[in-house]
Amino acid sequence: MIPQFLTERVMRERLAELGHRPEFGCELLGFEQDGEGVTAQIATLTGAETIRVRWLIGADGGRSFVRHALGIGFPGKTLGVRAIVADVTMTGLSRELWHHFAKGDMQRQISACPLAGTDLFQLQGPVPLEGDIDLSAEGLTTLLAARTGRNDLLVHDVSWASAFHMNARLADSYRVGRVFLVGDAAHIHPPTGGQGLNTSVQDAYNLGWKLGAVQAGAPDSLLDSYEEERRPVARAMLGLATGLLDAMKRGEMRRGRDVHQLDIGYPASSLALEVPKSRRILLAGDRAPDAQVRGAAGQARRLFDLFKGPHWTLLASEGSAVTPRSGLHIHALRERGELTDELGQFHAAYGLAPGDCVLVRPDGYIGAIMSASESGALEAYLAKVGLSNTAHG
Repeated sequence: MIPQFLTERVMRERLAELGHRPEFGCELLGFEQDGEGVTAQIATLTGAETIRVRWLIGADGGRSFVRHALGIGFPGKTLGVRAIVADVTMTGLSRELWHHFAKGDMQRQISACPLAGTDLFQLQGPVPLEGDIDLSAEGLTTLLAARTGRNDLLVHDVSWASAFHMNARLADSYRVGRVFLVGDAAHIHPPTGGQGLNTSVQDAYNLGWKLGAVQAGAPDSLLDSYEEERRPVARAMLGLATGLLDAMKRGEMRRGRDVHQLDIGYPASSLALEVPKSRRILLAGDRAPDAQVRGAAGQARRLFDLFKGPHWTLLASEGSAVTPRSGLHIHALRERGELTDELGQFHAAYGLAPGDCVLVRPDGYIGAIMSASESGALEAYLAKVGLSNTAHG
């Protein structure tokens, strides 16, 4: 329900806090790569320039120039549905509800969703496959009247609008050398289920922490796990969104837990390690759940607050033999320890056996679960992700 421009604002503000800002009005004209980096030609508002970078990330949408330049296939299909989406100011509808008219009628249905944190509504609805669509305030007011039978719904201003054909496509690969694809450049799909922005942000975070780790000394092979983990997620998401589109055509679309993305995991990832393997509530690769614990002074603490940030987190039910190092936060959960499981929430969520420890990745997924006696295996894993004793980050 949060409009994309507010999400982008949060990201820009955070970037500014870190001393950076995006550069608008630039166009990628071409690039070449070698074993050490990428040389890119950029058109800017003040003229052309050439930049040299270690990696190049194509986050340039469904018509991705980067994907085309790499020659990566984008197979899939056009779904035979054309639709409009428009962010508008309008009167005549309550902002307390998401309004849906002529549900299930692919010629007449239209919806108006109030966008949180703004005075805008987002209009969505199918339109004919061919022909021009009037996306002005007057045109959208006329469309609403025709589809709802009401003349009191007035669009006063259009901040953004588009008519688009729905597709479901997935890039054949997410990486060629030092160039990567994220977001719509790697996968496009119908908007049913609201999966696009979340999936794309997760692509970026997954790749981002791995690039940071390689910069800090992790082996370059860590970057291979990006496509390994994220492409299957996109494949499943395309199936989900397409299925929801079919249900919408029948007027039967229901948004349940499967669209929340809280059950996504990477159990088959090369980064998922369990030593020894045993029957547990959680598996390596699962999303690490939250739990309320107590600090040494009795204050309430949340695991999600401990995980927040670009670091790794090691939770141990007993003392850990792992040497503290940059990029790794170690917390012991035991009676009279730094943290206590006074409410039993940690045990209920994680079910660790005495002596087990769990290693949580920067993106909130479980990297490894192992016995504290397996310190050698844990050290090898930490070195694999750039957290060896000599690592700096």
